[in-house]
Amino acid sequence: MKKIILLSGIALMAANMIAGSVPAMAAQNPPLTKVTFIQEWPVADGFWIPWILGKEKGFYAQEGIDLDIVAPPTVADTMKFLGTGRADVAFTTPMDIIFAKEQGAPVTAIGRYSKGNNWGIFSNEGKPYTVAELKGKTIGIYNDAWTKAQLAMMLQSEGLTLNDVNMVTAADDTVPLLLQKRVDAITGITTAEGTEMVTMGKQKPEFLSAVAHGVPDIPILMFAGNQSWLEKNPQLAKAFLRATQKSIAYAVEHPDEGIQAFSDAYSKAYDPVYITQQWQDTIPLLSPVDNQSLKLDIDNWNALLNAVSAQNMVKNTLPADQYFTNQYQP
Repeated sequence: MKKIILLSGIALMAANMIAGSVPAMAAQNPPLTKVTFIQEWPVADGFWIPWILGKEKGFYAQEGIDLDIVAPPTVADTMKFLGTGRADVAFTTPMDIIFAKEQGAPVTAIGRYSKGNNWGIFSNEGKPYTVAELKGKTIGIYNDAWTKAQLAMMLQSEGLTLNDVNMVTAADDTVPLLLQKRVDAITGITTAEGTEMVTMGKQKPEFLSAVAHGVPDIPILMFAGNQSWLEKNPQLAKAFLRATQKSIAYAVEHPDEGIQAFSDAYSKAYDPVYITQQWQDTIPLLSPVDNQSLKLDIDNWNALLNAVSAQNMVKNTLPADQYFTNQYQP
């Protein structure tokens, strides 16, 4: 009888310990909050490597975030998703933010991706153009606000307008247009179209830098948030940027892991040679990664808004600080 009582007591104590541990464990591991992150492009590219790797390493989960990385149907849909609340945060461009704000969309830039503007015009190796020589030429472009805005600024530096060139819109990639000689030049960035010309075209393309021809040196890719979501979830927004900064730093320091994580997630998106080269080309634009890496600069925004205003790209521009905020910075 004593043995039975003793065993019963031990069983009861064990049951109480297990029951008591359940809420404790739940407190230590609260449920993750889903954050929908809409991308800038309908097809995965190497720029996404930091958050792909960061999600795999658990950096977002450590901040209480279940990150949902979503590709838009077209390049023109990113701001639609963000403005309508179908996404919480976005990977986008400053011009898309400006145009969205003009339409009354509740969007705000909350961080930058790189540290400068590496956009411009590419032509085949051995066939360089000046801006003035682009008159009458056929140029492959993308159907997004940033592309047309920057091209217009470049042309204006030589007294030209978009009407002085023939534009051919590519659905998702301008490079084949150039390699097939269907156009004289294409728009793009050194870490995408420039990379593709090297890896797929097997050539070192000629590059006409936008910054050298009237375009402000503002990073072309940024993180933005839906204003209503930001106001309701300020700590979650900060957590998102903390995890993103940590993810960028880790991806820069461990490029092979980043490339492998991308391959595991999007093996059919691009070939390994391209992604490897693209990430290697991107790393210098992100380095060094520190607590100022994502910070937005009001001087850059003022320069961009002045250029936009001078070319009447929008009816009215707002004060620069109404397009961005640093209050969610890590």
